[in-house]
Amino acid sequence: MSSEVTVSQAFIKFFTSLKLTVVLLVLSMLLVFIATIAQVQLGIHGVLDRYFRTFFVMAFVGENRIPLPWFPGGYLIGGFLLINLIASHLYRFKITWKKAGIQLTHFGLIVLLVGELVTGILQEEFALTFNEGETKSYSEAFRDNEVVIIDTTDADEDVVTAIPESVIADGDPIQHGALPFRVLIHGYYANADLTMRNSLPADSTPPGMAPNIANQGIGPRIAVFPKRYSYDDNDRNLPVAILELVGTEGSIGTWLVSPMLPMPQTFEYAGRSFRIGMRFTREYKPFAMKLIELKHDVYPGSQIPKNFSSRVHVTALDGSEDREALIYMNHPLRYQGYTFYQFQMDSANGMSRLQVVRNPGYMMPYIATILMTLGLLLQFGIHLVKFTQRRTA
Repeated sequence: MSSEVTVSQAFIKFFTSLKLTVVLLVLSMLLVFIATIAQVQLGIHGVLDRYFRTFFVMAFVGENRIPLPWFPGGYLIGGFLLINLIASHLYRFKITWKKAGIQLTHFGLIVLLVGELVTGILQEEFALTFNEGETKSYSEAFRDNEVVIIDTTDADEDVVTAIPESVIADGDPIQHGALPFRVLIHGYYANADLTMRNSLPADSTPPGMAPNIANQGIGPRIAVFPKRYSYDDNDRNLPVAILELVGTEGSIGTWLVSPMLPMPQTFEYAGRSFRIGMRFTREYKPFAMKLIELKHDVYPGSQIPKNFSSRVHVTALDGSEDREALIYMNHPLRYQGYTFYQFQMDSANGMSRLQVVRNPGYMMPYIATILMTLGLLLQFGIHLVKFTQRRTA
């Protein structure tokens, strides 16, 4: 019993230690410094994933790229800071009026740490791209893709089976209950270029060209050239997969799929009609949005952009909402937990792209900032009153 008490006391002493706070703050600064340098190569999203929204920063060693942790990640440092702060208030600090400002500031810091955790886990970002007059009820992921096999047998309704790119990347055979066949993965490239074979020298295999055993659709006419995965925020990785469908009687065929192939590839099996392809991952919403008008304003006498705006019509599928809204720079539309920002625009072709963000914890940084500001002002006020009283005594 006494040893259990000793162990628990040791834990309390460790997590309430001021030295631990200092070490964690130093590690935090080093992590920010290292990540800032890495951002040149990885971009913002790459740095967030590899340095901050992870428990360990990993290094990949050797030809087999064996992952080895070499520095604590944001989740580990932030988690220990959170425990350190809460434990210190529970076991070391006393709630007194004299330190009310400090305690309020620390509470704001706790809200800030929890808010970042909520954002890192739950935030989702998509893009909604449409032309003037077009209506959409879904948005598409910026980086994630999915293979879709669509049963189009029923003229009134399509049955869509979506397989995430991460599952394709695993390479394991896929058997889905909605499909009368298995899916075998014979090739997957996270980023690649596609070229028509007839544009290459006859009977040649250019350096870097990957094997392609597709025998159905447009696949046999395409050459695949894998590329390095890009973490640049301005680049879009375009994956390629080579998939064989196998029914009870054997192979149905092998298809090459990629978001670069806009035309659907169709086939028949067991009296049913299917389409197969790969597209940006879609998220369907309980409302539809129509782009009524877009505007690209410039300053008079120049081509310098002044403002981008999209006038949209929002219609809830349950009939509870039917209204217009204007989305422009620094003036997003917030609706049903989503925030729509004006992101990109091609006014010459009548295209507008909105960034769609869902972040359940988006208010927490504001709340944390208010709490910390009030805490600092309160603590300053307390010291100011004490100082004034001493001067007048």
